Amino acid sequence: MKTAKSLLFILFVLQLTITSCIHKKDTKTDENILPGTTGVKQIYDPLPSWNDTKTKNRIIDFVKTVTTKDSAGYIEQADRIAVLDNDGTLWSEQPTYFQIEFVLYRIKQLAPSHPKWKKDKLIKTAINHDLKTLRKKYGVNGLGKLMAIAQSGMTTGEYEKTVQKWIKNAKHPITGKLFSEMTFQPMLELMDYLKKNEFKVYIVSGGGNDFMRAWTKDVYGIPKERVLGSYQELEYKKINGKPVLIKLPDVLFVDDNEGKVKAIHRVIGKKPVIAFGNSDGDLQMLEWCSANKHKSLSAFIHHTDSKREWAYDRSSPIGRLNKGLDEAVKKGWLIVDMKKDWKYVHPFEINEQAAAK
Repeated sequence: MKTAKSLLFILFVLQLTITSCIHKKDTKTDENILPGTTGVKQIYDPLPSWNDTKTKNRIIDFVKTVTTKDSAGYIEQADRIAVLDNDGTLWSEQPTYFQIEFVLYRIKQLAPSHPKWKKDKLIKTAINHDLKTLRKKYGVNGLGKLMAIAQSGMTTGEYEKTVQKWIKNAKHPITGKLFSEMTFQPMLELMDYLKKNEFKVYIVSGGGNDFMRAWTKDVYGIPKERVLGSYQELEYKKINGKPVLIKLPDVLFVDDNEGKVKAIHRVIGKKPVIAFGNSDGDLQMLEWCSANKHKSLSAFIHHTDSKREWAYDRSSPIGRLNKGLDEAVKKGWLIVDMKKDWKYVHPFEINEQAAAK
């Protein structure tokens, strides 16, 4: 009799243990539940700021397929490489690339120490923040000259501190939000989702690598060594006996178009299995991804939301998506429709909505 009672007691304790484990598992699924939802048994959603569309399902299905060992499309952890463009893909890029805003800030900051600049019409246009004239009258060459002036002549350490100070305080000229708040919430969630599934996530951008490396860890959680960008020539020298690198005005490498593929090969050494971009400048990177021997996911972020962000594609001077859009349709790549696929665009929208309730 005692044996029977002991057995029943053991079974009872075992049942409580199992129930406790199940409850803990359910509680864990609450990690990505947006503000305003309740209950510990919510279904886990790795991409809560994405609407429940075919686009979201395709991303989740892809990740599940390539990370499930008994799946035909399984990819070993070492080959799970994801590359993402920055401007227009991870944060906004209108009315101009944010690095240009930094350059204009630097020109204005340096101007008092260079009285001769008062006679330079290009620099005067920059100080007046006249983006329209800069683009139409001076174009790429003019902007290149401004970037060389603003970003050279200092050590890499000094440059990093200058950028870090700027991004902590600089605000977008239209929204009034900090530039670091103009990130895309759905893409922040995607990066987090990929990292949790043991993908190595890299930023591959036409922007300056020294510029991005100053803040990508704080803003995106992406360390310096996972950032590939354009870069200037450097000079090695010693100042007061200490070795430093001085930024020179000459551009050594432009990480755009086919340059992105070259950078991926030189630095990463493997084709990515996931590639996200938003413009024709990302086309070759997506082609390189789709040429992988493994199952792959190439995607364009299509800016279709004129209310929450900006709507532009084929004719835009910033982030033009023309040939890339045609290729995406032809090859069956993923096209993320910002207006239809994203529940929220920027992180601050979530906080504003929660505050309004």
